[in-house]
Amino acid sequence: MLAMFFWAFVIGGLICVIGQLLFDVFKMNPGQALSILVVCGAILDGIGLYEPLLDFAGAGASVPITSFGNALVHGAMQEAEKHGLIGVITGMFEVTSAGISAAIIFAFIGALIFKAKG
Repeated sequence: MLAMFFWAFVIGGLICVIGQLLFDVFKMNPGQALSILVVCGAILDGIGLYEPLLDFAGAGASVPITSFGNALVHGAMQEAEKHGLIGVITGMFEVTSAGISAAIIFAFIGALIFKAKG
């Protein structure tokens, strides 16, 4: 049980270190770093490496933004097997729609409760 927590912390931390290096070493802005991490997660899923990482690291690999890229590709590939080319498009939206909807709803509620500083 302790090993599971340890590896989740290490893998999640390494993903965060990569993101920080994109900021500090490569002088990227948040949008660029975000895009690169999402694409890396998508590529890792496309070549079949993200699922073993999820099995090994658990929340350490499923919480960071790389997991969003994984979800996009994973959903697209699953639906493409069932519905062909149109499944590529619908699969991405079907798998990620709950998370995106939750983010929009909670951001709206937060905006209603707290005053933004501009």
